[in-house]
Amino acid sequence: MSTRGTSRANGSLPQTKICQFKLVLLGDMAVGKSSLVLRFVKGQFDEFQETTIGAAFLAQSVCLDDTTVKFEIWDTAGQERYHSLAPMYYRGAQAAIVVFDITKPETFERAKAWVKELQRQASPNIVIALAGNKADLADKRLVDYEEAQTYAEDTGLLFMETSAKTAMNVNEFVFSSAPGNIRASKGLGERAAAAGQSQHCHCSRRKQG
Repeated sequence: MSTRGTSRANGSLPQTKICQFKLVLLGDMAVGKSSLVLRFVKGQFDEFQETTIGAAFLAQSVCLDDTTVKFEIWDTAGQERYHSLAPMYYRGAQAAIVVFDITKPETFERAKAWVKELQRQASPNIVIALAGNKADLADKRLVDYEEAQTYAEDTGLLFMETSAKTAMNVNEFVFSSAPGNIRASKGLGERAAAAGQSQHCHCSRRKQG
């Protein structure tokens, strides 16, 4: 992560603080990783989201007052055949969001395996967050909220349930996973969530096979 300030030479404009950090999403296939990213970056939801091959890279800047937060987001594929590529994407990341589907207990167990791998191999300072996605399907829930919350507390993880479909907790959760100096920037997480997508000032996307 890097932070720098910019201002005009004559000092007529206040300094702009730029915070940049790398975020990676991990989890089993079809848990909604790409849908969460699409919701955060573009405020959209696609019921028929394409399966990610390898990984997809997205860049997003969020502008609030004198702070611009630049996200470098790696959305990794969930298929087992791409597992060996994962370290290439979480290496050097400041934050990782591990996603599971609250209607599929096996994806919760897989999320636990990802957490263990991150704790062993990722940066010791990485922020690890756990997202119980598809909260809009609560009537089909097979992973209890309390079970996931207890696991997260015992493991030292951030935890929220999310819904890419309804946008529930998506912006708040992404900002909560940011390093402390970004979260502390004038309550950036809460204000970004309140501001909504109108404050998202740039995005780009490319896929890697």
